[in-house]
Amino acid sequence: MRTRLLPLLIILMAGVLLALGFPLAASLAASEQQRVVVDRLDDGARFAALAQFVGDGNPGLDERRATLGGELASYHDVYDIRVGIFYRDNRAMAAAPEDWVVPYEGEGRRAFREALLGRRSHDPPQVWPWQRDARLIVASPVVRDGDVVAVVVTDSPTGQLRSRILRGWLVIFVGEAVAMLVAVGAAVRLTGWVLRPVRVLDSVTHDIATGRMNSRVAAAGGPPELRRLARSFNEMADNVEDVLEQQRAFVADASHQLRNPLAALLLRIELLALELPEGNEEIASVRTEGKRLAQVLDDLLDLALAEHQAAELRLTDVGALAAERVASWRPVADDKGVRLTGAGGAVTGWADPVALSSALDAVIDNALKFTPAGEEVTVTVSAAPGGRTVDVVVADRGPGLTEDELTRVGDRFWRSGRHQNVKGSGLGLSITRVLLTAGGGGISFAPNEPHGLRVTVTVPRQAPKRWNGQGYA
Repeated sequence: MRTRLLPLLIILMAGVLLALGFPLAASLAASEQQRVVVDRLDDGARFAALAQFVGDGNPGLDERRATLGGELASYHDVYDIRVGIFYRDNRAMAAAPEDWVVPYEGEGRRAFREALLGRRSHDPPQVWPWQRDARLIVASPVVRDGDVVAVVVTDSPTGQLRSRILRGWLVIFVGEAVAMLVAVGAAVRLTGWVLRPVRVLDSVTHDIATGRMNSRVAAAGGPPELRRLARSFNEMADNVEDVLEQQRAFVADASHQLRNPLAALLLRIELLALELPEGNEEIASVRTEGKRLAQVLDDLLDLALAEHQAAELRLTDVGALAAERVASWRPVADDKGVRLTGAGGAVTGWADPVALSSALDAVIDNALKFTPAGEEVTVTVSAAPGGRTVDVVVADRGPGLTEDELTRVGDRFWRSGRHQNVKGSGLGLSITRVLLTAGGGGISFAPNEPHGLRVTVTVPRQAPKRWNGQGYA
């Protein structure tokens, strides 16, 4: 969840910073250009004041014209800015350089015409750093006796202006980068603070789902809403554990209480059989059903104990344990004429050895029941791809199960309608699933081509994490 929430927050924060950064960068560029324009207007006003005293074609004013020309030349030499004062008919009163003439088109002509109307030219278009050939042209009118007699035009290079804009943008970029790093750090802390209780809740939910009913959430951090959720979850888990405990106690007590009367009933059936002719079909049927009922009670008691007891996990050589169970069941397989073989080396995993032995016994027993004579049952131990689990695969060559039956196998008391004549209570695989789930393992079923059933028992290769009151370790 954090991998989805954190990028979303980062994208939102980046959008906010960009939404602020672009207008700020544009405002900085406009401000820098406005400073240059104001300077050019001031310079133009000064030159216009000098030009007011220079007459048009008056020989007595040549000295003033020469002085004005010197001022413009010095200005051009120092600032590398072209400047000229032009009459209304485009003739030059003075210019620097001397051969520069008023532009006849473009931005310069527009500024010249605006100044002839008695007002300074409008601000020139914005200059951006990538416009290497851009220049700033500013025009100011020369007014004498209320009439515009000439126009001062300045044509400035923009290299320094573009450099200042770039430096300002660099400062903005660095500031935004620092702000982004701070925002990412804050987002990481925020998501960690918010999602840590969610991760704990998810882990505890998984523990409870896999049979560790004593797991609880420590409501010690996160937003108040999540702390209230943690307390409510713990209350719910307590109630569920109480209900399951009552259910297990009822099953165990009922199974235990029924065994004594059933044992007495079976004894009386045996005594009654002594009084009847040998081979009586009715008494044989009653005896068979009584023994089946006793087996069901025993399995119910085993199931209740399996659900009640916590798994004692330890690092176990699963390969050696599976080989031991294969050796124990081989005499039974030989009596049925079934080949029972094992394969796989030493592979370790975390399991309860007693519970795993019981689970393998149930799976191997089930495979031998349904495998006809002359066929084979194989038990293979290997590390799963990725190395996270150890798989023990028990494959038989029996009739197998249909696709619909595969979805129900392992349910309590369920037995295939095609195999009702085979001895069993329908609880063996349910007990196996409970034993494996309590230790973080599992069991799955699949067809074994060309026919038969393939049962995979899995146990984790790493110790399951446990809640220690402060965190999972």
